Amino acid sequence: MRVVAGKWAGRDLVSPGARVRPTSEAVRDRWLTLLEPELPGARVLDLFSGSGALGIEAMSRGAASVDFVEDGPASLHALKANVAAFHLRKRARVFKRDAIPFVEKLEASSYDLAFADPPYGSRKLDRVVRRWLEVPFAGVLCVEHDKSHNLPGRGNTSRFGDVSVTVYRADGGPGRASSRTRRG
Repeated sequence: MRVVAGKWAGRDLVSPGARVRPTSEAVRDRWLTLLEPELPGARVLDLFSGSGALGIEAMSRGAASVDFVEDGPASLHALKANVAAFHLRKRARVFKRDAIPFVEKLEASSYDLAFADPPYGSRKLDRVVRRWLEVPFAGVLCVEHDKSHNLPGRGNTSRFGDVSVTVYRADGGPGRASSRTRRG
């Protein structure tokens, strides 16, 4: 596992092990390429961050800071090792917390960009999206999920094989869920 593009392209990332499903490099590259206009100077939230690959990739491509939220011991170990290896302690914070209570306490516009990549088959993703529909805690919410997972609200979905990435935008742009679809 490595950083795909940006100033740290090609650098290796510590993996949390076989029990964690990391976002593939190909999907991560295409996902972050879709978001390139939002990355420069962005305040990023990386929920269910695992190794931190999405947040670190965003910083490699110009994001200003990242808050990582993770509660799995193996993932936290890899995440902290990656934050140290990339010298991100001044630009990144690691929260050892469950992502659901974390987002339930966020206010609107707390972040510019948020990623969520929980375990496939978990309804935690639906809870994150529903919270964002009620209180858009980031200008852009991007979620990774299995292609068969039907999410609440209306987002702009891209498919990469069996993996889908859905983008929700709070600014009324493409993929913005209206207030009528909140309970979706």
